[in-house]
Amino acid sequence: MIIRILKWLGIALVLGLIGVGIWLYDPLPRNPDAETLSANAGKYDVEIIRDDFGVPHIFAKTDNGAAFGLAYAHAEDDFETIQESIAATRGVLARYKGADAARTDYLIELLNVWDTIDATYDDVPADVKAYAQAYVDGLNLYAAKNPDKTWKGLAPIKPEDVFAGSLFRTPFFYGFDETLLSVYNDERVESISLDPASGREAWLVGPKTAPPRGSNAFAVSPARSGDGVTRLMINSHQPMTGPVAWWEAHMVSEEGLDIQGGTFPGSPTILHGFNRHLGWANTVSKPDLADIFVLTVNPDDENQYKLDGEWVDFEVETATIAVKLWGPFAFKAKREVLTSQHGPAVRTKTGTYAMRYAGMGSMRQTEQRMRTAKATNWEEFYDAMAIHAVPALNYVYADKDGTVALIHNGQYPNRAEGWDWSDDMPGDRSDLIWDGYLPYQDVPILLNPSSGLVWNANNQPYSATDGPDNLRATSFPQTMGLQTNQTNRSLRIMELTDGTSLIDRQTLLDIKFDNKYAVGSEADDVLKAVFAYDWTDEPDMQAALDHLAAWDRGTDMGNRHAPLGVLTVIHQITEQFTRTPAPAPAEAFRQAVTYLETHYGKLDPTWGEVNRLVRGDVSEPVSGGPDTLRAIYPAGIRDDGQLHASAGDTWIAVVEWDEDGTQRAEVINQFGSAPIDETSPHYNDQLPIFAAEQWRTALIERADIEAVATRTYRPGKANGE
Repeated sequence: MIIRILKWLGIALVLGLIGVGIWLYDPLPRNPDAETLSANAGKYDVEIIRDDFGVPHIFAKTDNGAAFGLAYAHAEDDFETIQESIAATRGVLARYKGADAARTDYLIELLNVWDTIDATYDDVPADVKAYAQAYVDGLNLYAAKNPDKTWKGLAPIKPEDVFAGSLFRTPFFYGFDETLLSVYNDERVESISLDPASGREAWLVGPKTAPPRGSNAFAVSPARSGDGVTRLMINSHQPMTGPVAWWEAHMVSEEGLDIQGGTFPGSPTILHGFNRHLGWANTVSKPDLADIFVLTVNPDDENQYKLDGEWVDFEVETATIAVKLWGPFAFKAKREVLTSQHGPAVRTKTGTYAMRYAGMGSMRQTEQRMRTAKATNWEEFYDAMAIHAVPALNYVYADKDGTVALIHNGQYPNRAEGWDWSDDMPGDRSDLIWDGYLPYQDVPILLNPSSGLVWNANNQPYSATDGPDNLRATSFPQTMGLQTNQTNRSLRIMELTDGTSLIDRQTLLDIKFDNKYAVGSEADDVLKAVFAYDWTDEPDMQAALDHLAAWDRGTDMGNRHAPLGVLTVIHQITEQFTRTPAPAPAEAFRQAVTYLETHYGKLDPTWGEVNRLVRGDVSEPVSGGPDTLRAIYPAGIRDDGQLHASAGDTWIAVVEWDEDGTQRAEVINQFGSAPIDETSPHYNDQLPIFAAEQWRTALIERADIEAVATRTYRPGKANGE
């Protein structure tokens, strides 16, 4: 009897395992064959010339051909990251990467990315669709030629993927991730904005914190430069690797396109850079562009919420997220997806909340960037910007005519006046569900200030020049939620400029590569607290304090006081994006002393011994630190005594036009043009130049490019290699 029971239990177990296996079995489909994937490639007449640093210069008959070439060249250098970006925006990344990617897939569903694509794709102008199609044709050609490198089930890549990428990614540049984290915080306390009609005061202020990491940008007019030259400094701070790391390219077409600069994996345009006539530098801005609405849920029906005194139904869907287990097996996780009239909604331990944010449904970003790339003067550039599709980025602009400007660009919600929009909003009033944005002419713009200098370092727009004509807060409605913060970098710029002294090329470079902490900065506040602490009972710490007191706040690589200083202040400076609470200043100082004594046996190694730029077998000392103008951010405090740079200064350019309009530019990349190929000579060939704060000449003319060409080929053509 026992044997019979065990037999049946064994059969049941086997059948159960078979059933589970059948339920989990989810093989990825095969990709189309090479002929199908490359079917459109022959339409484009494109030549790619790789220069001596491996940078692709793409020459095409048409703009669409240039987009095709951009995609193919980028795929050669980093197809893995491009595919990861596409899988993420399709909401299938967890099927390839496992459980850690499931949150991204859920966000795609929550933010209704593909519902927006389905509803609005037909409205995309035909020339923009054709451009996006050309870009994905380039990616598909590479997939056709490299089936072993192509993720199973991902091809063919479609033009809709391009628009989905922009739609999903750009709100996170102004801090929408913080809104999401706030909603999901199990300890959040609701602070609902007061109705101004009640007569109680509402504090209408924007966020006071700085954006993660940040960027710098400068434009100097001919009068201020002293030599008749207009200069633009492009200096975005990004991760050094990954899906938002800069990759450099140059696109030229016979239809008037001639632009070079940086782009991200999966992006079909140059995102910031310069053409023959003008250029622009982007810096992250962080206005208050997202709102949280507190919903009242029907106690008798959890799928209803109160609006204008009535119970209204949520749109309720169930998202199925396939999470990779092993081989062809995937766990199918089910998640509820709620949508209210306000926007996406979530149930949490503390309540039910809806979100409304700038960038919802924005499908014209690719179009806007196509138009800005071909602008030839300020008027054309402004008209392209007025498409008003990019939710939030600063643009620092300069052109060959000597025009300089700051655009504190943003889709500023058309909010009801009088409310404190930095607080949670009551979700039961439809009159608070804002519709659309303030018109583009209301966007803060500083054009040709009298001092001739324009700059931004992720700070408030009211500090953008060193002359008398800065923008003023009183000129803009407080419901715009404009930034009010300063960064160390903005404070240092104000310390280094005076409104009248000439800023020639070398002076501009000196400002850009400045590596000190300013009076009034977060670093300065931490140091003051350390010095105010009573160390009299700890003679060893008092000796360390004397060493710290001699620090000039600089982070040049030969500085022997910087290691103790930076390790003391770094936690407070980086807390905002690591989201790891900083220790109290005295404890941070104590940890810094222990770290240096443990790894170096002394407090005074040079900063270059500690602060390193490392790629493969190349390791160089580097000046700079977190939130300095020479921005270098480590991945963390390492156990080996070194800090390895992971973000900050990456692709940098200084662009010049002389009085005759003749253009010259110098550029540099932190690693090289081949970001993931360790066998390529361009994996880290620019690293020593970058670490030494030197440049390479940007190649603009075809003859100069051909003179240093290492490879010339025509993708999509027979024998095109």
